[in-house]
Formats: sequence, C-alpha cells, structure tokens
Amino acid sequence: MEKNIASYFDQFAVPAEVVSFVDRPIGHFIDGVELDTAADRIDLIEPFTRERLTSLASGTASDVDLAVASARKALVGPWGRMPPLERQRLILRLAEAMEADADVLAHLEAIDVGKAISEARTIDVAGAIANLEYFAGWTSKLDGRTTNAVALAGETLTYTVKEPVGVVAAIIPWNFPLQILSWKLAAALACGCTVVCKPSEQTPLSAMRIAHLAAKVGFPPGVINVVNGLGHVIGQALAAHRGIDKLSFTGSTPVGKAVGKTALETMKRLTLELGGKSPVIVTGNANIDNAANAILSGIFLNSGQVCDAGSRVYAHKSIHDELVHKLRSGAESLPIGAGLDPASRITPLVSSAHRTKVLDHIDSAHAEGAALVTGEPTGSDRRGDGILRPTIFDNCSENMRIFREEIFGPVLGVSHFDTIDQAIERANSADFGLAAAVYSDNVDETVQLSRRLKAGNIYINAHGLLDPTMPFGGMGASGFGKDMGPEQLDGFLSTKSVYVQVASSSAPE
Repeated sequence: MEKNIASYFDQFAVPAEVVSFVDRPIGHFIDGVELDTAADRIDLIEPFTRERLTSLASGTASDVDLAVASARKALVGPWGRMPPLERQRLILRLAEAMEADADVLAHLEAIDVGKAISEARTIDVAGAIANLEYFAGWTSKLDGRTTNAVALAGETLTYTVKEPVGVVAAIIPWNFPLQILSWKLAAALACGCTVVCKPSEQTPLSAMRIAHLAAKVGFPPGVINVVNGLGHVIGQALAAHRGIDKLSFTGSTPVGKAVGKTALETMKRLTLELGGKSPVIVTGNANIDNAANAILSGIFLNSGQVCDAGSRVYAHKSIHDELVHKLRSGAESLPIGAGLDPASRITPLVSSAHRTKVLDHIDSAHAEGAALVTGEPTGSDRRGDGILRPTIFDNCSENMRIFREEIFGPVLGVSHFDTIDQAIERANSADFGLAAAVYSDNVDETVQLSRRLKAGNIYINAHGLLDPTMPFGGMGASGFGKDMGPEQLDGFLSTKSVYVQVASSSAPE
C-alpha cells in the first residue's frame, strides 16, 4: 500500500478488516470462490490521495464464460430446487450479515468512490440492506393465477405459472456501487434467478465484499458471481452472451445504448436505467428555506455524482433572487474534505479524468454567458485532492450545455420563469426523463405539475427520496424498466400459460 494511503487510513482509524480486504490483489468471484485468471491488471486509484490502492483483475470473455456456466449450473442445481421460504431466509441472512458488516461496507464505499462516509453509512449501506429485506418478503408471494376461459368450447382448466427468467447480468455504475447492486440483486434473488455482476472497474470493492458475505451465509456456489474488468470488454461480453437471459444496466445513456443494441441481438430482456438532467420547479408558493435546503441536498449529494440530481432549477421571478441568495449561502457552508472524514459533505470526485470532464462543463458555462454565483471560476486549477467546490450558475438557458447535458458533478444551474406553463415547457425540453422536483405549498399546484412533468420519478418539496416499495426508472433518454418496487419483479420472471382440456364425463348414469 502506498505511503500516503497508509497515512490517510491511519488518520481516520480505518478498521484493520477494511485494510486487509483492500491491501491485496482483487480477482473475480466465480462459483463460490475468489479467483484470478487475469494476465492483465487494472490499478485502483484512491480518490482523495490519487494514489494506487491495489490492483484489479482485468477480465476477459473467458472469465465471463466461466461465470455464466457457474450461474447456469446453480440455476438447475441446489438454488433452482430450493423452496421459496428457504431462499427468503438466505436473503435475510445476507441482509443480517451486511448489517453486522456495515462499518466495513461504509469504509469500502468511501475509499472506492471517494464519497462522504457519513452518507455511505446512512444512504448506501442502510438502503442496500433495506432492499434485501423488502424483496426477501416477495420470495414466497410470486404466484400465478387461475382463470376461466371465455372463448373455448368444452371444459378447460387455465392457469399461469411464474418462473425465474434465468441468469441475470447486472452491470453496476461507479457512483452508488453497493446500493445499485442491491437494487438488482435483491429482486433477482427473490425471483429465483442467478446473477453475474459486472461492477465498474473504478469501484469493485463492495460487490466483491457482498459476494464473500453471500458465500459465508450459505448461498450455493454460482448464485452470485462477480467478473471484474473493463466495461467495453466485460459489459459487451455479457450483453452478447447467449447464456444470459436478462440484462439490467445502470449507467450513462451512450453506454446503455451500446450494450442494449448488443443484448437485443440475442433477444435478452432489458432494463436500462440511464442518465438524467432533472428539472426543479420552485413556484411563488414555495417555502423558500425548505426549497433551498432540499435543492442543495439534491444536487450536492455524493458531490453531484447522482443520476437523478436536480441540476437545473426554474424559479418563479417573484422568489428567484431570494432563492439564489439562500442557495449561495448554503453551498458555501458545506464542509469540504476527505471522504473518510465524518464531517465532510463535499468530497473528491471519483477520478481525475471525471474531474476534468466536470471542469470542462464549468468552463463552457462561463463561456456561454452563465453568471457564476459561487464556486469554481473559469480555468480553475486542478487541485491534487480531486475535490471541486460546489458551483452555482444563474441566468442559464436551454441552449447552454449546463442546462442540456448531464454533468455528474457539483454544478447547479438556475433560471427564472414568469408562468407555470413556461416552466413546464422548459422543464420538459430535455431529452432525459429520469426525475423532476416541485416546490410549492399549494397542494393543487403540486398535483397539477406532477402530472404534466415528463419524468419517471417526481419529488414534491424534497429531492432524491428512495424507498424499496417504490419503482425507480425513467423515460426518453433516461431508459426504460424499473428498479425497486413490485414493478421490478416482472423483469425477472417469465409467465407460462397452461391450458388443460378436461375430458367430458362418459360414465353411465
């Protein structure tokens, strides 16, 4: 381990179990064990120190073949034959193991992603556990139905059967690796599927930890597999593999389109949860203090690296100036620092390359005439700790990149409107449709706006609320299909229709 990373870990008393888990070469997890078949390796860079943390196996299509074969064997083996209540108990055991391991998992997310450890504990780890607990309950409730035929002659028995779709490929992004893994894993396991997970090559640690915990609590080999490596290699291999029955992808819109096209060649089922450029409408009837606090949380959580971040604000002209003042004050008071520091709210971006992309968007906002309220000036220096200050621009318009493209960083754009119709038209002008938020104390106004906004998730007087009972997913360039909620289950189930012709009785009277 590099000297600066060791010092960083010592400064924040990182538990020895975390250190031992990361201070080693990371392989794949296939058929119940960690193994490393890779000739090539990928350096994992710790976001705050920007130094090498460890190395990761750079997998190949052959590794995908091994994982898929293991998953298919488990599908017809002990896992496939396991009664639903036993599967339910295993999923709950995994949730309990994660609860016991919560401090380790939170540290892994903070080290891997660079995110604030306080958020990792209360959002990422807690949310992942809740997803498993919720979907465990569905395991024993996935029933078909019986019905009476309405157009068939004679007597028939007709019914449907729900069966697992098969082997699921779960492709996980780098911003919420643990929580989004749980979205896909929990529902797939509840339905009786097996899983091959491809985490981001930048943030593989929590997926590997979950695979180890699953084996420890008794999941049969092959039920949960992890193949590490480059996205264009492993992701495309999974999308093209004929042994994969379902692909669930979360990531950028361009990459989602690419893997989606490949998956359709073999007629896989698809869930694509893609990018966002979520609008926020603040009406003249809003509680300004509440709106400002919620908007700040919605854009600066995880240093803005959130797919449904409320990144473009439309404020009614009557409250615009007051709102911008409060947003500026709130943004400038957010504690900035290392992800492992419990006091930090704004922490390093995931990589130097991503930080450069975000700075490019900031520079374009300056060049296109947006007014800097607070944050990074044009040509901002590239500080060594990977952090970008919370940045807010005013006087933004739809022809600016800041209002048109997903930035995925701590950058907020603000504009004002005169009428509600104008606000709706501008909010719906983007290609994305993942989320939107409305701030108003007028109930009628919030209901009307929620119905007119084109987005899969609508937040009223809040932003980024998530619950396992509620489906999450978008429309347009934000993809299709749902994670979480009962609606997600159909994506992991096949419905079989069964017709039984009942012979007429020929017995004598």
